[in-house]
Amino acid sequence: MTGAVLDAATPLSRNRLRAEIAIVLGLSLGTSALYAIVQLIDDLTKAPLKGQTTALNTPQSARPIFDLLYQLLGISVAVVPVVLVCYILWQPMRPHLGRLGVGFRRPVLDSATGLLLAVGVGAAGVGVYLLGRALGITVNVSADNLGAYWWTVPVLLLSALRSALQEEFIVIGYLYERLRRLGLGRWTIIVSTSIFRGSYHLYQGFGSFVGNFAMGMLFGWLYTRYGRLLPFVIAHFLIDAATFVGYGWAKSTFPGLF
Repeated sequence: MTGAVLDAATPLSRNRLRAEIAIVLGLSLGTSALYAIVQLIDDLTKAPLKGQTTALNTPQSARPIFDLLYQLLGISVAVVPVVLVCYILWQPMRPHLGRLGVGFRRPVLDSATGLLLAVGVGAAGVGVYLLGRALGITVNVSADNLGAYWWTVPVLLLSALRSALQEEFIVIGYLYERLRRLGLGRWTIIVSTSIFRGSYHLYQGFGSFVGNFAMGMLFGWLYTRYGRLLPFVIAHFLIDAATFVGYGWAKSTFPGLF
């Protein structure tokens, strides 16, 4: 007896779709959002946000070789949910990932679009961050706290890639497809996923929520209009790579801002 093959086109009940979404988010960014909200409440009830600092890319061991191993393990584990959603959305005989706009048939256009988005969104993001710091609604974000080792820059770049893959594949690629199948309208999906994108950045304060919400609105509008996911992955990677790798230079060049 031949078993039935289920793929992304197979009808699923609404309850099953909701359960699937809850499981995927519980294994990835949904948990991050809960931690971010709790951390924000903790910070707000402790001291003014302006005087607080949150650290990214922190050491996991005092011994460099084990720190490297922990960093690589952390990045690898964080990418597993991305592999999961790709597996869920994959269709035999007609790869769903190509329809998500992840194919490499337009590498020049996708790369150029990603670069333009990175420049525009990155510049706006810096402005929102500085405004948030001036208003006292954003904590100081220390983006590079690893030691000066031969592997520091490669690990920071891998961390930027992990963030780009995780956020764009799950928040846009996966959630947009699943929420459409639940019957949600275009702008309901764009706004709700943008709020979600901002929520797991709340540990940085309200300014980061606003900046990432705006980024989600722009990416969502472009995705629903052109159906290409890869430019957002490229843009996100470039923004985070510039932030992580360039943080030390920016801190030494503009000490008054950090």
